[in-house]
Amino acid sequence: MIPTREEAQKLLGEHVKDDYQKLHVSMVANALEMYAKEYGEDPELWYITGLLHDLDYFEFPDGHPLKSLEWFKEWQYPEELIHAVAAHYWKKTGVQPASKLAAALISIDELAGFLYAYSLMRPEHWEGMKPSSVQKKFKDRAFAAKIDREEVMFGVEKLGVDFSEHIQKLVDVFKPMFLGGQK
Repeated sequence: MIPTREEAQKLLGEHVKDDYQKLHVSMVANALEMYAKEYGEDPELWYITGLLHDLDYFEFPDGHPLKSLEWFKEWQYPEELIHAVAAHYWKKTGVQPASKLAAALISIDELAGFLYAYSLMRPEHWEGMKPSSVQKKFKDRAFAAKIDREEVMFGVEKLGVDFSEHIQKLVDVFKPMFLGGQK
């Protein structure tokens, strides 16, 4: 049983009070939906996984994602969703990514934050953002220092995608989310 988008949004409203965190999970959800369509997977499952992957992050920062995993099991969410959320924090849970969904979530999660930070420093924000420029900035560990670059590359490797192409796909997904004004 997977929640509808409306039910998932309601859960976010109940558990996530931080505006950036809401934006972040929306970015991840949209990127996962894009990859689901590309891979012929269930776009709703992938989207909902992205939307809910950090559901407990602010309420239980030391317990993330363990509290969410308890909830998801109790609510009888699909095992694929539960696995992906557990694997996206594999360093804590010990759950290695064993599905495309899990690998995609890992490859997108931290990189979404990095791309958002990069967009804020650019006068043109998302417009004209090129993978080569992103990769150059990605090597600068002083920029967005909290972003786990090894985690991003681990996900990219597990997903089996070219890093430059992955960046371009994410930019293409994220850019329309910000039309009408930079968030």
